[in-house]
Amino acid sequence: MAGSSETDWVSRFADEVIAEAERRAPGKAIVCASGLSPSGPIHLGNLREVMTPHLVADEIRRRGHECVHIISWDDYDRFRKVPAGIDPAWAEHIGKPLTSVPAPAGSPYANWAEHFKAPMIEALQAMGIEFHAISQTWKYTSGAYREQILLAMRERHRIDAILDRYRTKDKAASPAAKQTPVDEAEAAAVEGSGAASEDDGTAAAGYFPYKPYCTACERDLTTVTSYDDETTELAYTCVCGFSEVVRLSEHNRGKLVWKVDWPMRWNYEGVVFEPSGVDHSSPGSSFVVGGQIVREVFGGEQPIGPMYAFVGISGMAKMSSSKGGVPTPADALEIMEAPLLRWLYARRKPNQSFKIAFDQEIQRLYDEWDALERKVADGTALPADVAAHTRAIGTASGPLVTTPRPVPYRTLASVVDVSAGDGEQTLRILRDLDPADPIDSLDEVRPRLDRAAQWITTQVPADQRTRVRDEPDTELLESLGDAERESLRLLLDGLDDHWSLDLLTTLVYSVPKLQAGLAADAKPTPELKAAQRAFFALLYRLLVGRDTGPRLPTLLLAVGADRVRKLLGA
Repeated sequence: MAGSSETDWVSRFADEVIAEAERRAPGKAIVCASGLSPSGPIHLGNLREVMTPHLVADEIRRRGHECVHIISWDDYDRFRKVPAGIDPAWAEHIGKPLTSVPAPAGSPYANWAEHFKAPMIEALQAMGIEFHAISQTWKYTSGAYREQILLAMRERHRIDAILDRYRTKDKAASPAAKQTPVDEAEAAAVEGSGAASEDDGTAAAGYFPYKPYCTACERDLTTVTSYDDETTELAYTCVCGFSEVVRLSEHNRGKLVWKVDWPMRWNYEGVVFEPSGVDHSSPGSSFVVGGQIVREVFGGEQPIGPMYAFVGISGMAKMSSSKGGVPTPADALEIMEAPLLRWLYARRKPNQSFKIAFDQEIQRLYDEWDALERKVADGTALPADVAAHTRAIGTASGPLVTTPRPVPYRTLASVVDVSAGDGEQTLRILRDLDPADPIDSLDEVRPRLDRAAQWITTQVPADQRTRVRDEPDTELLESLGDAERESLRLLLDGLDDHWSLDLLTTLVYSVPKLQAGLAADAKPTPELKAAQRAFFALLYRLLVGRDTGPRLPTLLLAVGADRVRKLLGA
């Protein structure tokens, strides 16, 4: 197993799930489940719905048990609203199943649901997530749930009584009500899980847990007016003016209301583990009520279901692929490798919130990841960190793709920035990073190089990109005092002997020390730090016309020794 149960949340849940599965059905495949609604872009908050059971299911497989991870596509849910960026004319489809709504204009996919499923499926495959997909449209329209629907309708008074226990509870006491979403992604997570606030089947004519889609207009703007248990005849009317009587023993164009549908599926699939977001964990919410319904109506058991917290986003630029600005796993995988994205979910317990960085913070995250890799390699990492690392870099089926030479992300980003993505220039700079062990091909630093390049292109505003000066700033050079000229001379004199990333780092930090009469390895003082900042700012102004820029050693390598001499007035 990838980690000890004393230190690792995944192993603890795996212990619990295996024990529960053995109690329920010894010897049978263990079922973990996720549910996703393709009502719009499936964002990084939704990914926690998949990653939590994936990690547990994968640990169970690592231990040699048969385990299936179901992803239920809630593609038979109603189309609720037209997202930002979509033609407002799509409002005519509100109330239809997602699989009956046309895909956005220009899409190659057959319908709305397939359009939003596709990038998520591709991202899950890139992350090594194995799953068994279930389309709820297919399940309902094929009649697979017929016996469960008829049972729910027979037991509708019992279901109504269960729901009634919670209808008067104070919703303000819920974790979801108390936890205010702090950014756009969190707000979308709450709003996007609309199933939690869906109507529960109450109607003027009584309680009916089944909602038909109208035969005439395909929408669910219907009201059940009567039902006969013996004949299974169900009468309904629709706001479009259509009404009819159908036999529920034959009718396949409708679905159970969410608070009944979810527990029905737990029993039908034999789900042992399924997490849920905070909006499903309040008094009267689907998960809480579902626990009563699955036992009292369907004769099954509620899954082990930890609540998971929000996933926030740090500094994302607006992206065309995510209408409304909430990024998807596909967006994240454009700027970071799959193991890093997996690690962000693996290292935090489900009830701990965290943020995924699209801004400069991604460089710090990569530094942290690289430091962990070194600790794992030399045996100094903590057991829980080793477990999270193991789960990030591969699954029970094998390792994920990694970069052979993991040059720091911030260095690659700076190189791409300064070289404007030119392959020959990039390779020249990378070769100079460590002349004793040169990088001979860009493939050695892929896929990380490609992710850093995409980050520079899509997330760094044009006015923050680095543009090296074409000609020296003669006005600035002529205005320099003796001390500033001396600092440039010390740097230029040392270039040839310090032409590698590490040696240039030593050189740029040592120049102010030497000017102060100190040894190159002297410890910094507040005065020395101020002198270093002033020296660095001078170099940036002379090289790129700004007070800041990429790390100076990387910038110097990127500019090249001859051009550095020219721009610094040699």
